[in-house]
Amino acid sequence: MGTLMYGANIEVTIDDRTLTHLQIVITGKLRRGECFFFSWHDSAAVGGGRSAIWLSRSTPIQFHMQEQEKVAVNREWLDLLMTSANSSTGLQYLPEPGQEPHQPGAHLHHRAGTTEAPAQAK
Repeated sequence: MGTLMYGANIEVTIDDRTLTHLQIVITGKLRRGECFFFSWHDSAAVGGGRSAIWLSRSTPIQFHMQEQEKVAVNREWLDLLMTSANSSTGLQYLPEPGQEPHQPGAHLHHRAGTTEAPAQAK
């Protein structure tokens, strides 16, 4: 499991494969100076619901992958994620084409601040 760290107090735990694809889309948008929302469904372990963050170049962002090996990039998935990022609703987590929604990465886990322990992936 990797981690997307945004600003001083937001950490989102995401499987490495999903995080790699999100990193490509997010950095592409930020490189062009585009601000946008990123939203996802929270796991039941952190109370369920939905979360969203406003992504801009002015806030530090870090991507940490647990695995050292690079993952193969799925071009179709990148296109779906980029289309979502370019929409009026912003980037939304979408499962990889051909994968069941309940597989790793389907529900992202986040914590705000530094007092909660990160949730474990299902």
